[in-house]
Amino acid sequence: MKFYSFATLIFFLLLNVDCSDQKKIQKLYSLTKGNPFFTQDNQPIDFASITATHVSDAVVIIQQMTQKALAEIIALKKEDRNFENTMRAYDELFANYDAIASPIYLMAYTHPDSAVRRNAQQANTALSQYGNEISLNDDLYKAIKSYSNRSEVDQLKAYQRKFLNESIIEFERNGFALSKSKRDELKVIKDELAILSDHFSSNIAAEDDFLEVDIADMEGLSADYKEARQQKEGTYQIDLSYPSYGPFMKYSKSESARKALFMKYQNRAAPENLEILQQLLEKRREMSNLLGYESYSAYLLADRMAQNPATVWKFEQNLKDDLRIKTQLDIAELQAAKKSNGGGVDQIKPWERSYYLNLLLKEKYKLDAEEVKQYFALDNVIKGLFDLTKNLFDLKYKEVPEPSVWQEDVRMFEVYQDEKLKGIFYLDLHPRANKYNHAACFGIINGRLTSKGYQIPMASLVCNFPEATSEKPALMPHGEVETLFHEFGHVLHQMLTTTELYAQSGTNVARDFVEAPSQIFENWAWNYDVLKSFSRHYQTGQVLPKALFDKMLAAKKVGSGMSATGQVFLGTYDLTLHDRFDPNSGKTTTDILRSVHNEVLPYPYQEGTHFQAAFGHLDGYGSSYYGYMWSLVYAQDMFSVFSDNGILDHNTGLRYRDIILARGSSEKAIDLVKEFLGRAPNNEAFLKELGLAQAE
Repeated sequence: MKFYSFATLIFFLLLNVDCSDQKKIQKLYSLTKGNPFFTQDNQPIDFASITATHVSDAVVIIQQMTQKALAEIIALKKEDRNFENTMRAYDELFANYDAIASPIYLMAYTHPDSAVRRNAQQANTALSQYGNEISLNDDLYKAIKSYSNRSEVDQLKAYQRKFLNESIIEFERNGFALSKSKRDELKVIKDELAILSDHFSSNIAAEDDFLEVDIADMEGLSADYKEARQQKEGTYQIDLSYPSYGPFMKYSKSESARKALFMKYQNRAAPENLEILQQLLEKRREMSNLLGYESYSAYLLADRMAQNPATVWKFEQNLKDDLRIKTQLDIAELQAAKKSNGGGVDQIKPWERSYYLNLLLKEKYKLDAEEVKQYFALDNVIKGLFDLTKNLFDLKYKEVPEPSVWQEDVRMFEVYQDEKLKGIFYLDLHPRANKYNHAACFGIINGRLTSKGYQIPMASLVCNFPEATSEKPALMPHGEVETLFHEFGHVLHQMLTTTELYAQSGTNVARDFVEAPSQIFENWAWNYDVLKSFSRHYQTGQVLPKALFDKMLAAKKVGSGMSATGQVFLGTYDLTLHDRFDPNSGKTTTDILRSVHNEVLPYPYQEGTHFQAAFGHLDGYGSSYYGYMWSLVYAQDMFSVFSDNGILDHNTGLRYRDIILARGSSEKAIDLVKEFLGRAPNNEAFLKELGLAQAE
């Protein structure tokens, strides 16, 4: 079965249906012609033209088109089935579906028009529910199962056989060992989960609370920070986006204001999301039990690198033990900084950690984060990142002038390799009202092979970096330089794919490996040869001094034990909720939060806080947060190859590109890592990065 652009596909559908169906499809065709979501031949979406009606229409159109493609797969006779008309058709069905669902998802979290966001959020739920219908379609399962018994399967290529086997396993994980009535029950649960998930994430995105303070509370903060937040009445509004929250917690000398802002930040989307989270956990547990698993974690981890909860529990516990001494030293160092600055000898409070850590860096390590920031103008960092990846991976970047985008300051780039267009990505880098308030790479369309050639991938990097002021360019703390490098690792994972199948393309890899290609990139943000290539003082043009970089490097491990233990806490809390918590036990997620916090972290839980209400990973990353530290083991091990060969070594870069980034999940992640390393992976580089002794 061949696959075509949406318009061509509809034309062929018209040739093969009766008159009544022809009228329906003709109507679909007329709708696609004016709908920006439906594009042809690697053309980008006309984002600037999108309206709320386009979103709603796109959902109806793609569902009906998918239904037709689904019927074609199911209608084939067993003896006529082959990989192309069954498995590739199945893959293309989801590829075309996702080519509409993914940009709609992006619009739900970035579009400035409230009507577009509202319709996109509603569309997310509808599309998720329809996806559940497909995954529970008995006839589709039988069609794929029927093909798996054909003799030609023995002749399949390895990536094709992997896709076939994983597709059958996924169907069976979706309940095809159950009776029809149980599968119907499962669908109801999944639909309820889709609605709850949408509400949970929407409440986080809609958070618009702020703290109003006076000039005395702004002591310690920069002039441009104050200018951006001053109100007509002379007060200052500190919202809860990170570019606003982070600097205030680090620099404000007012402990009372820092505490007030901390309490607001730790109660984002509460109390609404507390009840929703309780229901999410209840439904996930119900679904997992119905499928024969003891917990949602057991269900989810079965197809991950970790494979089961016991492995993750051991991983988290070992990390906690390894970090204990370093974390205690970090706390003692902060206590000393607090005492020396007149803060008393009592325990460090959560709204004091960032403040005293900054003072510690300035006083003991002579490092001023504001001084460092002067060398990292956003445009220079972007250019430096492009130059780095150009040299490592043989890439070229071209900015598209006057692009069609959803917000006027969004930028659009084309990526070329060997003079061939490899992909398109967007940079949406600054905060605004109702925008996704963290940093992430949103897929728009995945790369794959089609009958007309290779579908180039498209993605958007969404961040919330400070904007330029009337006197300064957009200046980045070094931590945000790291963030940009990290997220660009995801972009490259999307852009440089060469896989034939959508299901194996780009970041469609094991969830506990997907962060490794982004985490490895953070290492280049800590190399002086890399930084000096683009760091320029925004006033003098001076390159980042080596002496200042050495201070940054010396201070890198300051607080690293606390930071890593914080990651262990988040992973353990997530795992506890999904593996050992019964939502019907009478306990709440706050009870579990208090317990895990006091068990893992070296300071007590702050009563009256409910950070879990805005812990977005509990939605899309449920029972998966451990993956950040898990994948870091592989990221640091892979980077050790660059360290051995030279971190700018061109040949090593090409090997990494062609083995890790290009192949997606066409092979098992562990096999790709072993091939790149030339050996079995270990955790030595990981422990060294955390500032701990190397493993024996």
